[in-house]
Amino acid sequence: MSVLEEEVVELPSALEGQSCSLDNYLAMPDHTMDERIAEARRKLGKSTVLLGHHYQRDEVIRFADYTGDSYKLSKIAAGTEAKYLVFCGVHFMAESADVLGRDDQKVILPDLNAGCSMADMAEIGQVEACWDTLLDAGIHPDEILPITYMNSTAAIKAFCGERGGLVCTSSNARKAFEWAFARGEKILFLPDQHLGRNTAFAMGIPLDQMVVFDPYQINGGITPARLKAARIILWKGHCSVHQRFLPQHVDHVRAKYPGIQVIVHPECRWEVCQKADALGSTERLIKLVTDAPVGSMFAIGTEIHLVNRLAKEFGPKGKRIITLDDTGCLCTTMYRISPQHLAWALENLIDGRVVNQIKVRDDVKYWARVALDRMLEIHA
Repeated sequence: MSVLEEEVVELPSALEGQSCSLDNYLAMPDHTMDERIAEARRKLGKSTVLLGHHYQRDEVIRFADYTGDSYKLSKIAAGTEAKYLVFCGVHFMAESADVLGRDDQKVILPDLNAGCSMADMAEIGQVEACWDTLLDAGIHPDEILPITYMNSTAAIKAFCGERGGLVCTSSNARKAFEWAFARGEKILFLPDQHLGRNTAFAMGIPLDQMVVFDPYQINGGITPARLKAARIILWKGHCSVHQRFLPQHVDHVRAKYPGIQVIVHPECRWEVCQKADALGSTERLIKLVTDAPVGSMFAIGTEIHLVNRLAKEFGPKGKRIITLDDTGCLCTTMYRISPQHLAWALENLIDGRVVNQIKVRDDVKYWARVALDRMLEIHA
């Protein structure tokens, strides 16, 4: 059975009509949804909370009650009293909200196609096979702890929780690594190799003590001896947005704009992070810009919607913000959630219908909750 169970409440015949059909919404221009969304928010009141990730498009995030990165929104989801959590983000975020939320709460993802390519790079069957490979190589289960990035499925989070590991975000990855090394000698890090590499290297672990496990190669493409010797075993996964940034992009902006500060997300390649002035989570990147003096200029290596939003906000305040790559890098899956999808989901709620509910199986939810709770404890 699938980890995810989509619940679509059947419509009473008296309620059937054009307002219920998503196709009718998708045929309308974006701006025609504004008044309908605002009116739906008013009618739903405190029963519904709208969560918006920083990478979400402007036409949607402006309606959010709360905005933030994965960690911040996870905490909000765990603490809100609302009955309905409408998550304008991607699948794994909605899953985490369901895992952390109360039993009587329902999490809604306006478009089920809003996934995460990074999360999809680590399937539970592949990860279980990897674990068997590590044990066959002579690594004792007590020696190694699995850590998964927030950008992973609930099944992967549960896998880590059941084996003594935990979840991390880009803002608390180092704390998670320190927590793991206090309990074991090795870390299996999923699914983003770049965040794992950048975090371990910043802790003083040399690159030659890290290996990359490729699930599509026999034994991950690594000899048992190398697996046994490595301190960090990185999964071969990445963010399709952040991996696009290259070292030459840093060189180019520095040559074109002398004195510019380059700040990047730690999902970027190690070579890019080494050339940057600073790296950090989405929230930290925002703080660096916020706290900078007037006249500062930044080239930011992260998703283009956030960069453009910061440029618009801080331009009038005397700070210049540009993207590290002029071609622009947007999260195509996050972009799938449109004003039409949001209006459709909200107006169905008004009529008593829950569409696109994200519900994690109870057995998966238990261990995923363990892994997430460990993360929340170390970040407290």
